[in-house]
Parts: sequence; C-alpha cells; structure tokens
Amino acid sequence: MKPKQTNQEYNQYVEAVTPKHSCFKNCLHAFLVGGLICTLGQFFTNLLVNNFQISKEDAGAWTSIILILISVLLTSFNLYKKLAKFGGAGALVPITGFANSVAAPTIEYQKEGEVFGKGVKIFTISGPVILFGILTGWCVGLIYWILVISNIL
Repeated sequence: MKPKQTNQEYNQYVEAVTPKHSCFKNCLHAFLVGGLICTLGQFFTNLLVNNFQISKEDAGAWTSIILILISVLLTSFNLYKKLAKFGGAGALVPITGFANSVAAPTIEYQKEGEVFGKGVKIFTISGPVILFGILTGWCVGLIYWILVISNIL
C-alpha cells in the first residue's frame, strides 16, 4: 500500500513537472514573428505597387491573398505549427493565423470525407471567431444606429 501524499509533497511534484516559461522571451518571439509577417506583407505591397503598377488598395487585397496562400502552404507542410509554437501570438493573431485555423482542420479531417470530414470540421477553430466577430459588429452597428436616430451622433 502506497502512503498518502502530503500537500507539500504534491506541491513539490507540481513545481517539478510544470514547464518554466519566460514572459520576456515569449514576448520577444511573438514580436519577431509578428514583425516578420508584417514586414513580409509590406514587402509584397511595395513590390506590387512599385513593380506592377497596382493601386495601393488592390495591392493590399493581393498581399492578403499571398499571405493566406503562404500560411496554407506552411500548414499543409506541417511547418506553421512549428512557427506558432515559436512565435505564439505573433504567428496566430495576423491573417496568417486565421488561414491556418481554417486549413489545419481541413487537412486533418480529409480522410473523413468531403461532407462529414472537411465540411463539418473546417470552422471548428475559426467558427467562434467568425460568429462573435459578426455578432459584435451587429451590436456595435445597432448601438450606432440608435445613437444616430436619437440625434446623439
């Protein structure tokens, strides 16, 4: 029979197995990866505007498409997960992270079929973001409309 563990022994065990994180290091990694993604986006925008004579607005749309494509390709080669592990929120917050959140379940559940695999699982991660983004936009629009009707704005 095993003797009962005391609270102090349990706390020592938890302390020993809990991974140690450096907040400064995590913030630095997020800053570097997020900055790299933004720099890459600015590079594509400048390239399109200066070399292909595309308007700044159209270049922004094309840059978004290119970044999404790069993100999906990195996800399909299982590299975006490593980038996100290193960069944390720096890799997950931009448009590339959103593209990854749509592509990853699609790739993972493709064996389940088109409808019950890809179709059902495609928005498991990004679905709540879309839902609450639309809901928040609707609520803000409603508040704005009420303030305009009330002649407050």
